Amino acid sequence: MRFEAPESLSEQIAQHIGQRVVVRDLKPGERIQELKVAGELNVSRGSVREALLILERRHLVDIFPRRGAVVSELTAHSVNALYDIYIDLLCMLGRKVLERWPGNELGGLMSQVEELRAVIDALNSNADDAAERVIEAGFGVVQYAYRLVDNPFLQETLENFRPAISRTYYVALEHFRGEMAETATFFRHLADAALQNDPARLQQAIREFGEHQRQLVLSILTEESA
Repeated sequence: MRFEAPESLSEQIAQHIGQRVVVRDLKPGERIQELKVAGELNVSRGSVREALLILERRHLVDIFPRRGAVVSELTAHSVNALYDIYIDLLCMLGRKVLERWPGNELGGLMSQVEELRAVIDALNSNADDAAERVIEAGFGVVQYAYRLVDNPFLQETLENFRPAISRTYYVALEHFRGEMAETATFFRHLADAALQNDPARLQQAIREFGEHQRQLVLSILTEESA
């Protein structure tokens, strides 16, 4: 039997602030004032402080002595470090899915992929929340894969990367709206490889899409720093 503890108040605050960082409502270098956040959310300053420590571990904020918490900068080094390991972890997840489940038993996962494609097809790419909804639907597929693999260590590790990877993906989708269709294509290739029980092809699709995303984000950072 597995007991799921309810999210702590600090975790809820961290998710709230973290989402503002992901969608760039809070900009890199911007200071996050504990007292102001506590007043806005009607919570204690101590809970906000704990939330900021959570966000520091997720690489969304940096905490400095006497200066406090500021939104972390996206740099070429941080993006490369993130994608180096995240791509490998996704490849491991995909490989483990196929080790445990033959392609003809992946109907549930295919339903998740079709749901993602339906979300993208139905979206107006200029809608304010389009990027957020695509990212959320994409992680829905990943979370379904967690249940198939049933490896809590791999799941926890990947989930710890979710805020940082969401932040970079949001940057790419906001600059290149055509990437929504590219995302649908990627998941279609992923589904085809899974149904054919082809781990090499599946991992190739993950690596190619991951590297594509990496280069998009790096190009945006170069453009913004020019």
